Amino acid sequence: MNANQARRLVVLGTGGTIAGRATRANDNVGYVAGQVAVGDLVAMVPALAACPLDVEQVAQINSKDMVLGVWQALAAKVAEHLDRPEVAGVVITHGTDTIEETAFLLQTRLRPSKPVVLTCAMRPATALVPDGPQNLSDAVAVAMHPGARGVMVVCAGRIHDAIDVAKVHPYRTDPFDSGDAGDLGCVEEAQLRLFRPWPDAVRQGSHDHAGLQRLLAAASLPRVELIFSHANADGEVVRALLGHTAGAARLRGLVVAGTGNGTVHDDLLAALKQAEASGVEVVVASRCARGRVVPHAGQPLADSGGLSPVKARLALALQLLEV
Repeated sequence: MNANQARRLVVLGTGGTIAGRATRANDNVGYVAGQVAVGDLVAMVPALAACPLDVEQVAQINSKDMVLGVWQALAAKVAEHLDRPEVAGVVITHGTDTIEETAFLLQTRLRPSKPVVLTCAMRPATALVPDGPQNLSDAVAVAMHPGARGVMVVCAGRIHDAIDVAKVHPYRTDPFDSGDAGDLGCVEEAQLRLFRPWPDAVRQGSHDHAGLQRLLAAASLPRVELIFSHANADGEVVRALLGHTAGAARLRGLVVAGTGNGTVHDDLLAALKQAEASGVEVVVASRCARGRVVPHAGQPLADSGGLSPVKARLALALQLLEV
């Protein structure tokens, strides 16, 4: 049975605003995330009643508090269910704050030939007009679409590639953007309109088993810190990190969100060069909301390859995990 013939979906819950509760229906900010079970979220969407679903709670957290242990449990479950021939795809309910990092992790470690669709909400489940049910319904439509593959984030009717997506607004119900790359597509009344190809994938069952197993076996991720270049930056934060970490907490990498085209204050650059000389990997990204660092001759630091600062930090940690 191939992915287009399979019709069963798996819905994995991890918490987030989509599972949040507030004491008043008109309160969209003073809620507690991760309170409603994923099975109850599914039950709130009548259109899903006819869809064969396996529903499982992996975690119940506010995604700002994401930790390695939850990522490991989630990655293991996603890999397990993707290997089931009767499963067409996986849908994950998640908080918006770190959804782009989780999506990036799953895409780079699994590169699934079946769809893995993360969805979310900006209003709690108890809101007067919650956005979670529609987002969940749209995510299922994407996961069931013939030929869909790779890891995506679906929110407010927009389909985002895991590599490009970023949260760009703290309150609106359409908080994500895919930058210069643009959206993958959109969902209109449960029908998909695609603008560009699905995310990169590998043949079913042939994902990076070694990389996945290293992730699942890790007691911790290598310590990689994210810092910003800014006016009057002096590099003292870098020197402090170099002087106060040892053993398992030893600093292994630094990602600097540079100004403009990855430029870095001279005083901060001197400290970063000191870090490199001590064996710390240093990568530069741009703190600009759109675009990427354009490589050029004489660039003093390694480039993030177009990744945002937060994704570059995670990518470097995963790279160092394999060293």
